[in-house]
Amino acid sequence: MRKLAWLAAVAVAAAGGLTTIPAAAQKSADTLRVAWRDQIADVDPYFNNLRTGLVVAHQAMDGLVYRDPNDLSMKPLLATAWKWVDDTTLEFELRHGVTFHNGDPFTAADVVYTVGVITDPKSMLSVPSNFTWLAGAEAIDDFHVRLKLKSAFPAALQYIAFVMPIYPKAYRERVGHDGFSKAPIGTGPYKITRVDNVSEIDLERFDGYYDGSPKGHPPIRRLVIREVNDATSELTALLGGQADWIWQFNPDQFDAIAAMPTLTALRHESMRLALLSLDAAGRSGAANPLTNVLVRRAIFHAIDRPTFAKQLVQGGARVPDGPCYFTQFGCDAAAEVQYGYDPAKAKALLAEAGYPNGFDTEIVNGILPQWAGAVQNYLAAVGIRAKVSTLQATPAITRYEKGDVPMYMSSWGSYSINDVSAILPYWFSSNVDDAAQDKEVTALLRQGGSVVDPAARRQAYSAALHRITDQAYMLPLSTYVTTYGLSRQLNFTAYADEMPRFYECTWK
Repeated sequence: MRKLAWLAAVAVAAAGGLTTIPAAAQKSADTLRVAWRDQIADVDPYFNNLRTGLVVAHQAMDGLVYRDPNDLSMKPLLATAWKWVDDTTLEFELRHGVTFHNGDPFTAADVVYTVGVITDPKSMLSVPSNFTWLAGAEAIDDFHVRLKLKSAFPAALQYIAFVMPIYPKAYRERVGHDGFSKAPIGTGPYKITRVDNVSEIDLERFDGYYDGSPKGHPPIRRLVIREVNDATSELTALLGGQADWIWQFNPDQFDAIAAMPTLTALRHESMRLALLSLDAAGRSGAANPLTNVLVRRAIFHAIDRPTFAKQLVQGGARVPDGPCYFTQFGCDAAAEVQYGYDPAKAKALLAEAGYPNGFDTEIVNGILPQWAGAVQNYLAAVGIRAKVSTLQATPAITRYEKGDVPMYMSSWGSYSINDVSAILPYWFSSNVDDAAQDKEVTALLRQGGSVVDPAARRQAYSAALHRITDQAYMLPLSTYVTTYGLSRQLNFTAYADEMPRFYECTWK
């Protein structure tokens, strides 16, 4: 009852004008209002690594194929058919009659251009590990194109379906990267009409969207995305009637939101993991205690992950065996090192490492502050005094990639790709996101991503996971159970791939 009373008070305050989100549209204006906490600095999907950036891209930019969220089958999107010519060549037949939002026709030249951009090291993509398997593309004619792989890569279609939207060649060449980021266009069911790179992204139904797409024609005309500062602002917007949809709110509020007469609360486990990455390479300073494997193992033993999952994440959240999701190809459960909750063992390991009285450190946190607070308390119980710096996703990532972060709490959803190549290479490829800088792990991951034989792939990935867990580089805290709060006037379906399909939404 306390939570319900508090939420009601927030709703009253919001109605009184304390929220910064204007109540300008709702069902009566045929506008779906979304609020989330991320500020997407660049809406070009290849130049941000935020899930929300990918969400925007899926509404406005189509790729060659579509992965059905129900059975994970591949369906035609911009390509109507495809075939493997050999182990390193994929050929696509493209859809006729498709236009970009500015009226330009879609052809094979757009596919070749897109592949050229994302395979050029000078492009400086945010997640280059998503495309290290891709060598190039060639047009056979206007409606047939071949993708060339560097080596055999069985998961190629997964990436093509989820993280490879197609650029408009003529438009992007004319306006450049900066111009495209300010006014992006694609072939998707919604077109982006406004981007301010700070607080709002506006989209409108593209009436010229082609027939036969598995995405369909959006029933709702307009989509307005507000990027708010924090979880309180987000929740206030929903309760005050200024937003129709939010997600990833504190699970503690789930039952209270569900009890509100005008709202609905949903939850669904996703492939996203809450992760704790440790600066094993000493990027934040040579004197960093985390360069000692005994200290890292002590930290792992200090955290009660089952309780974290049950009481904080809730909704049936599970503790993963290693830093990958259970169903992902190559996620070897045998790689788990037994880091059970054992504060006494953690203290003994700290003493053995030369820190009997613990030490001071910092946690940079890009997820819910309550979760970082729980980890902070677990560490304090064994003598590790960790200051928590909670930041929005983009500044948190920026700090981490600069290398001045001893401990980093974040999440990773693998772009919902059911293969460990979508998570491990991002964190362990000797790049700016690799806090371990372990050449052996990097080599094993490259090996696993470059062979066709499933057994050989599993063997390489298993060896990499064994070393990652043995050396205590990264602790998977819990799976995510994504929470959704929405207006009761809205029909919305949550999927395990954590991709909100706003183009499917309808009003009741």
